Amino acid sequence: MLTVQAPAKVNLVLEVLERREDYHIISSIAQTVDLCDTLSFEPADDLSLTCSAEELVQDNLVTRAASMLRERFGIRAGARMHLQKRIPWGAGLGGGSSDAAAALLALNGLWGIDAPAERLEALGAELGSDVPLFLHGGTVLVEGRGELVRRLGNHPTMHMVLMTPAAAVMPGKTGVMYRRLRPEMFTHGQFVRAAAFALERGRRVPEDLMYNVFENVADEVFPGMRGDRALLEEATGARVHLAGSGPCLYALLSSQAAAASAATHLAGREHRVFVAQTLAPAAPQSVRDG
Repeated sequence: MLTVQAPAKVNLVLEVLERREDYHIISSIAQTVDLCDTLSFEPADDLSLTCSAEELVQDNLVTRAASMLRERFGIRAGARMHLQKRIPWGAGLGGGSSDAAAALLALNGLWGIDAPAERLEALGAELGSDVPLFLHGGTVLVEGRGELVRRLGNHPTMHMVLMTPAAAVMPGKTGVMYRRLRPEMFTHGQFVRAAAFALERGRRVPEDLMYNVFENVADEVFPGMRGDRALLEEATGARVHLAGSGPCLYALLSSQAAAASAATHLAGREHRVFVAQTLAPAAPQSVRDG
C-alpha cells in the first residue's frame, strides 16, 4: 500500500492582473501547510475510490487524475483508492487540487510510469488550475491561469490558526468570486514582486504585502464574514487574512503554543478550527509504504 499526505495551501499574496475572454490572469505566492488529507492506494484490476466524506466520491478529482494517467499512458492496471478528508472542502484551501496532485504522484510510482515532473504538471493543469502548485509544495510563485509554477526559497516557518464556517459549501463558489471582481480591483503584480524580494533574502513575507484580491468581495459573498473576522482577530490578536477565494480565514501567530491557545479559545463555536504551520517542499518524500 502507498500512503500519501496531501497538504492544504494558503495564498500569502493573490493578485488578479487582467481578465481575458473566459478566464483571469493571476500572480500569486502560495504556501503549503501541514493540514493534510490522507490518500492510500493498493494495486487492483480496476479503479475504485472510497472517501470518509461519502458525498465527495462522485466526480472526485482523485478518480479523474487516475483515469487520466491510465488513458494517457495506456495503463491497464487499476487501484483501490481511499481518501481520508481533513481539509475543509470549498474553503479556499485547495484540498481537492492537492488530492489530485497526490494521486498523480502516487500512481506515477505505483504503476511504474515514471513520467517526468513537467509531464505531470501539464496533466495537473488540465485537471485544475491549483493542481500544479501541489506537485511542487512549499513556497511557490503561481502565474498565468495557475499553470505556471516556480518554486521560491522556503518561507521561514510560520504558525497559524485557520477558521472556516461550518455552513454548507457554496456551489460554484470560485466562479462566483471571480465574477464579482471589477477591473479597478486588478493590480500589476507589485505585491508579489515585493514579497518575492523578501523571500529571496530569507525573510518572511511582510503582512502589509499579503494582499488578496478576493478580500474586496468576500464580505458581499459570504454571510457572516465580518463577524468571523472579528472573532478570529479577538482570539489571536493578529491580522486576519482570507485563504484563497475563501471563506476560510487565517491568522499568523508567533509560535505553535500561541496558535494552540487561540484555537482553544475558539473551541465550541460554529466553526472548524485548525492549528497549522508552513511546509517545505516534500512531495517526493510524501509517499510511503504501509
